[in-house]
Amino acid sequence: MKLHMSHRRSGVAIAVTIAAVTAFALSACGTTAGNTSSSDLKQATKIGASEKTVSILAWPGYVEDGSNDPKVNWVKSFEDETGCAVTSKAYGTSDEAFGLMKGGNYDVVAASGDLTLRLIASGQVAPVNTSLIPSYQDIYSFLKLKAWNSIDGQSYGIPHGYGANLLAYNTKTFPSAPTSWDVVFDKSSPYKGKVTAYDSPIYIADAAMYLMAHNKGLGIKNPYALDSKQLAASVSLLKEQRANVGEYWSDYLKSTQSFETGDSVVGTTWQVIKNSMASGTAVDVTVPSEGVTGWSDTWMIGSKAKSPNCAYKWLDYIASPKVNAQATEYFGEAPSNSKACEFSADKNTCATYHAGDTNYASKIWYWTTPIAKCLDGRTDVTCADYSKWTTAWQEIKG
Repeated sequence: MKLHMSHRRSGVAIAVTIAAVTAFALSACGTTAGNTSSSDLKQATKIGASEKTVSILAWPGYVEDGSNDPKVNWVKSFEDETGCAVTSKAYGTSDEAFGLMKGGNYDVVAASGDLTLRLIASGQVAPVNTSLIPSYQDIYSFLKLKAWNSIDGQSYGIPHGYGANLLAYNTKTFPSAPTSWDVVFDKSSPYKGKVTAYDSPIYIADAAMYLMAHNKGLGIKNPYALDSKQLAASVSLLKEQRANVGEYWSDYLKSTQSFETGDSVVGTTWQVIKNSMASGTAVDVTVPSEGVTGWSDTWMIGSKAKSPNCAYKWLDYIASPKVNAQATEYFGEAPSNSKACEFSADKNTCATYHAGDTNYASKIWYWTTPIAKCLDGRTDVTCADYSKWTTAWQEIKG
């Protein structure tokens, strides 16, 4: 499998109110009171004639047209079926995508949970009428109408694929699989310089998830809903960890190589990274007792889309069983369509990524943009929004 990632990427299905998202927009996205938010936009009631073109902004590997690999092309069939010619741009980080969407030049964007609420809050994406998307009925129910892709029961997109941020470990260093994330936090010092961690403010949630299990006095109920005390505790833990981290990674190739060479012996990874390691590499992955963070990506329609009809057609097409299987298998994640596994080229793919396994999925705290309105339902405190997480991450990294 050839991969083209250089990014990435949870949360529980707690409804986020329109007021909460608007508050987040004001505090973290630079939106002013006069700007339009997605809550002011209306969803489409029908799909009209094709506009003949559609522009797509997505993670690398999500919109393959044969230019990276002649054998990997699901764009052509879409163009042939709909008459909508595709132009696409790949982005490397959620922050980059946020900036690009502000220009209003894209009809569709594939967004991770650390981006979706920012797009909704700033009015850059429109509510989606899922009744106009036949493929939506086959999407796994545990991915529908969640905190990262909906507001008050209104969908803002179509789930694409999902995955977990697993604990990777060198099997020579750890003859038995670690059962806790303590090997990268409280007990990381024996592996000083050989611990690896994901390079993003959203990684703060991993520390919060660990503290949720090991410091119950903090009262953390959702790793994306942290008040000032909880955020400070999470930041403190990560600052302590900093001395033992040999590498923070965002490029999966660097993560792969660091485990292959033995420069890293324990840390955060993805299943696809484990799968791409050279044969014989003494590394395995596990889900520790505290659970894991992870991602569920969402296809969203730009509020300024020049081709909304073609955009709806793309959302239906990319979520259809065969294409959803192609795209998620190529990238290396579980498909969102419950019928996709029938079309996997490698019949072990869905088992490898635990597709449709509700018990496995329940252990994942899917990336969700932190906002001032606490996602755990608290109303007596203000939670730290994404801008505060970003500032905290800069302090952690030094």
